[in-house]
Amino acid sequence: MYKILVVDDDYGIRSIMKDALKNENYNVKIAESGEDGLQYIKNQSFDLVITDMVMPPGINGIELMEKALKINGELGFIVITAYGTIKTAVEALKKGAFDFITKPFSVSQMTSRIERFFENYELKEENKQLKQELSYEKKFKRLVGKSKPMRTIYEQIDVVADSSAPVLLQGESGTGKELIAQAIHDHSNRSNKPFIRINCAAIPETLFESTLFGHEKGAFTHAIKTKKGLFEEAQEGTLLLDEISEIPISMQAKLLRVLQEEEITRVGGSKDIPINVRVIATTNRDIRKLIKEEKFRSDLYFRLNVFPIKVPPLRNRTGDIPILINHFINKFKKKYNYEDKDISQELIDVLCNKKWPGNVRQLENLVERAILYSGENSKLKIEHFDMESHPISIDDEQMSNDFVTIDEMEKRLILRTLKKTDNNRTKAAEILGVSVRTIRNKLNQYKEDGVEIPE
Repeated sequence: MYKILVVDDDYGIRSIMKDALKNENYNVKIAESGEDGLQYIKNQSFDLVITDMVMPPGINGIELMEKALKINGELGFIVITAYGTIKTAVEALKKGAFDFITKPFSVSQMTSRIERFFENYELKEENKQLKQELSYEKKFKRLVGKSKPMRTIYEQIDVVADSSAPVLLQGESGTGKELIAQAIHDHSNRSNKPFIRINCAAIPETLFESTLFGHEKGAFTHAIKTKKGLFEEAQEGTLLLDEISEIPISMQAKLLRVLQEEEITRVGGSKDIPINVRVIATTNRDIRKLIKEEKFRSDLYFRLNVFPIKVPPLRNRTGDIPILINHFINKFKKKYNYEDKDISQELIDVLCNKKWPGNVRQLENLVERAILYSGENSKLKIEHFDMESHPISIDDEQMSNDFVTIDEMEKRLILRTLKKTDNNRTKAAEILGVSVRTIRNKLNQYKEDGVEIPE
């Protein structure tokens, strides 16, 4: 509902305008002087001000408009005047008024001007939004989407990119957190410096400290030479700590010290080395819950959470699904050397109504499979989309004919998934919905039990 302020020293005009505009479903406030009107404008937000030109002994309508536009340059004005000369009208329009109306006037004359103002206002807003979308599309080429949640993400990137503040990207798996981290780096004043990503879940606990901070020659067995850690490798650039929730509790205090002191000490060394690194962290877990469970330090969380960005799941930005589908079709038809691939609007509508628990990554995988299934067929059809695809599971026949413990079934599922993914532990963990550390710990356990584990 648009909000209008009526400023007039004539009680009769104020009352008639208030009742008439409320009947037209506008939110209306009234003021009896220019001073009162200016006070309203300072304290509240309005879309349009309708003001009388002459309101003795205080400020007049044009003076009110000039002062108000300094407060809010987007504010619209319609000026009422009993002196309907060309000179008065031109002065009002030059100063920034949208239109003017001379006394006496009818309610319908005024409402028609108001309607014209808001038609023009909406057109300007649409143009502004279109320009913004085109700007974002050009600027954030790696990111796809025009929905309100994605526009919020673009705005947040603009705000934080050139600062050195730590950023915490929180969102479900498959939402594109790493792409957003890359975009922050690409649009920062560090863009020509290194962007280094490390998956915290993939580092064995015993190697965490040397991986991040480096080590001196002879610091431990096999440390045959001095080696820089990732913080030094990312000097003056950006370090992405992916899945920060998986960092060992024993390492969290050391990471906190680095973030606070901006210096590191290599394993086996005594020299403090200054570092200038922008840290971005991601997580798909509820860190506040981990803090309650004493699995994550609250002080480290607050140090990382200086600028939090919530990455929306696909179900909260369904308007982007058609854009994403066409983006992935173009991506994969080039990858697999298909000249022409197309999809009907009806099929897009079907896909928009599906649930996407795997978010954008699931949609991307589905489109890639559809491109492969379609072969030389230029038109993608519903049968090309494997809508029933799901994580690898053990079949019912095996379950019914081979009664085993839950631990045994878990072992079979993990080993079978690893086989399907060519022993890619990160991919297997993603399919099974667990951390890479969980996979690694389970495999170590099976190895101790005598099971042959592929390296």
